[in-house]
Amino acid sequence: MTTTDAEPQIAEFAAFLVGHLNGRTHEEIGKELHTLLEAVRAHGKKGSLSITVVIEPPSNGVDGGPLPIGVEYAVKAPKPAAPKNLYFLDDQGNPTRQDPRQIALDFRTAPATTDYKDA
Repeated sequence: MTTTDAEPQIAEFAAFLVGHLNGRTHEEIGKELHTLLEAVRAHGKKGSLSITVVIEPPSNGVDGGPLPIGVEYAVKAPKPAAPKNLYFLDDQGNPTRQDPRQIALDFRTAPATTDYKDA
């Protein structure tokens, strides 16, 4: 007499994710994915969504006890490039908006007048 072990039926991961916390996790990740897709489209740069399933052993150490399972996710969405500005370095090596090689002109404000000369 021979016995064969039947292969276990493996549950679908998508079904697990949809059922986790009564669907709340699936809904949150779906919203994050939508936001990520919009950011990738808007900025033309790649992004990522990582899903991690964290499984802990039973708290009482009893074989066959309930396993705490959590689902964590992280989004790396592209962001717009920060605007840049041009600077020069002064004699001390500090950034400055004024070109230290440029001669400074002493500008004065002309006095205001309402008197006009006849030509």
